[in-house]
Amino acid sequence: MPTKPKNICIGVTGASGAVYSLRLIEVLLATGYDVHLSISPSGAQVIHEEMDLRVDLNDFQPADLMLEDVTHASDSKIRMLQASAGIGTADSNVLSVEAGRVGQLHYHHYQNYSAPIASGSFLTQGMVITPCSGSTLSAVAHASSGNLIQRAAEVHLKERRKLILVPRETPLSLPHIDNLRKCTEAGAVVMPAAPGWYHGVNTLRDLVDFMVARICDQLGIDNALINRWGADK
Repeated sequence: MPTKPKNICIGVTGASGAVYSLRLIEVLLATGYDVHLSISPSGAQVIHEEMDLRVDLNDFQPADLMLEDVTHASDSKIRMLQASAGIGTADSNVLSVEAGRVGQLHYHHYQNYSAPIASGSFLTQGMVITPCSGSTLSAVAHASSGNLIQRAAEVHLKERRKLILVPRETPLSLPHIDNLRKCTEAGAVVMPAAPGWYHGVNTLRDLVDFMVARICDQLGIDNALINRWGADK
């Protein structure tokens, strides 16, 4: 019996919320999933502005995202942010099951249409665009791809695979709302970056992990990132 592919595509585009993508990548790798990553120029700019990390899109290194040693999903950059804000950094287990192998990170340049994720014949368990910019949302809604991230999103829609879009924009214009509707009707899951507060929020990490946990839930990945509603806190 063929094994289920453990490939997840991650697209990072130019909207606020780079921390969500970095934490998600760390968790996916820790849970044994191979991550196929592509970053747009605007996405790299946001990573620099919000995380103080410089990403060379033409010569990408995992160390650019502080992901060179991911064995326990250690969110090193988030820890730095917490420390600078005077917030505690108590550790917690992110997995509800034993992961086994650590996943591998595969980087694909945003202009490389020869990358495997540009084709439906490359099997994945899903794709997440986080954060998802308004222009990326529009390209997905209207099937008008202009880079690898948008092309990979089109592939996931046509192959009826899970596509999760994480926009972070407020207020929303009518074109934004219409594009969100179009993407939903096409089969995508629209998950705005709007973390909840009911799971016992003590640190910034709790807010980040809320969104990452919900994304993992949609991908069918077991995790223990947050306290569930109705569960003991």
